[in-house]
Amino acid sequence: MRFTFGQLIKSKKITTMKIKNALLVFCAVSITLLSCRKDREDRNQTLDNKMTVDNGTSENLFNDLFKVVDDVSDNTAGIKDLETTCIDTIIVDTSASPRTVLIDFGQDNCVSADGKIRKGQIQVTYTGRYREPGTVITITPLSYTVNGYAISGTKTVTNLGANASGQTHFSISVNGTVTAPNNAWTASWYATRTRTWIAGEATLQRSDDVYSISGSGGGVNRNGVSYTVSITSPLRIELSCPYIVSGVVAIQPTENDLRIVNFGSGACDSQFTVTVNGETYTLGTEG
Repeated sequence: MRFTFGQLIKSKKITTMKIKNALLVFCAVSITLLSCRKDREDRNQTLDNKMTVDNGTSENLFNDLFKVVDDVSDNTAGIKDLETTCIDTIIVDTSASPRTVLIDFGQDNCVSADGKIRKGQIQVTYTGRYREPGTVITITPLSYTVNGYAISGTKTVTNLGANASGQTHFSISVNGTVTAPNNAWTASWYATRTRTWIAGEATLQRSDDVYSISGSGGGVNRNGVSYTVSITSPLRIELSCPYIVSGVVAIQPTENDLRIVNFGSGACDSQFTVTVNGETYTLGTEG
């Protein structure tokens, strides 16, 4: 026969000692359940990967911003003819100092050749050609969206000339925000990077260009949690791929545990792994 705890107390069959033992068991179980719930809440907070996704999404979207500018730029003569799909107009002002370019995708969503949906404008100022040492290029999105994600802020690229290995390298500074479709969430992101041209520099086509990126950064994720980022193994950016293809970064939230993010070993996909306290998960960027 089964009894509830109340019935056990009222039962004449149970002794005082048994009642005490039952109370002890009841209290122990209650404490265990509360402890488990607290541990589960702490674990869920520790393993919250929204900042990891937000960081990767911001990284990809601001890399894409540069790719668009690079796509319409001619490394030898300024601006290419209008070859990029979805661009309504390109307005170049060479009388201004620095010179300016306005890349206009229009106000209607358009599916670009790379499959991404874009609209809005990108303003570019530049002091010289991309390959020239000392050139400073500042990129500012204006009401610009990619796949519904709104990008705002600035990205500045400075040509530092050749490094000790003879490779052209650039200083990259980003300070911006990303807002998800329908204003679902907003995350801020900043970065200070060194971008080294490790392949494709000898040709004028951009599809074979490969860059190695090192440096640091950080941001505030969609939940208002701030974090810092350090690249521990250089990120590999191939302009033929819309995603980071390899590299490792360490993300340190202000209140939670360190996250190690691994972008893989060369596959062109949006997936990456994140390891927290010895547990590894596979995630993907948005946008």
